[in-house]
Amino acid sequence: MLLGCLPALVAVLTLVLYARGAERPEAVRLDRPGPARAPAHRAARPRIVPRSVWLGTAQRTQPPPRYDDKVVAVFLHHTDSPSAYDCADAPRIIQHLYAGQTGDRRWDDIGYNFLVDRCGTIYEGRAGGVDRPVTGAHTLGFNHRTAGIAALGTFTAGVPVPRAMTDAIAALTAWKLGLADVDPRASVRLVSSSSHSRYRTGATATLPAVAGHNAGFMTSCPGAALAARLPEIREQAARLQGRTAHPSGTAHPSRTAVPGRTAVPGRTAGPGSAAGHGPTAPPPRPTGTP
Repeated sequence: MLLGCLPALVAVLTLVLYARGAERPEAVRLDRPGPARAPAHRAARPRIVPRSVWLGTAQRTQPPPRYDDKVVAVFLHHTDSPSAYDCADAPRIIQHLYAGQTGDRRWDDIGYNFLVDRCGTIYEGRAGGVDRPVTGAHTLGFNHRTAGIAALGTFTAGVPVPRAMTDAIAALTAWKLGLADVDPRASVRLVSSSSHSRYRTGATATLPAVAGHNAGFMTSCPGAALAARLPEIREQAARLQGRTAHPSGTAHPSRTAVPGRTAVPGRTAGPGSAAGHGPTAPPPRPTGTP
């Protein structure tokens, strides 16, 4: 009888073991965290020339780079330098800007995160890694969670802005903002860190994700001609991210008043003044930046 019952017992035991085994993988899958979701709208990284190309032997001793958690906005600048240059001279021009900011102004590094020449070549500016959220020194009050892109040249009213330059700025913007899945046509909320900007310290400003320098600071930078191309740059960057529909609330005022703070209209510095172009900073600090 025992031998006759063995096949039945084996069958029952097999069913029990199978049921237990079938439950285990399901339990493991439920407990295991899923992979991190990548941003939905990423753009290809454009070619970026490393800073070693323009820096050469001009490197000064400087503290380690500082970082934010991400980049949610881009500020566009012009360098207020001659525009009719040979693009082969761009590295020398950038080195000259670096020497002025780290020498005369005693900053720890060049303020801009990136620089773009008239031929559309993108150069790494401030040290720390182009794919990382490096804290720059380009827009007083709004250096955190932003990147500064400087167009080499002067682009005041009536000055032609090369298409290669704006194409490169759009590609760079699309890639940099895409890392945080930010729509270049959207508006973002930024907290001012300096009352010397258009907003008092601690005030929250609603600004375009792709803004001119003058949106955060009293200046004529990035020049009327380049500022006029901002809507086109935003749209092109959004297309490069694969976006079609417009985000809600995409008004792009040059400055937005917030409770407890009145934006100061009409306060601009002329192109020849220290506040009229390029990075802006408080009194010089040898080991830090704004």
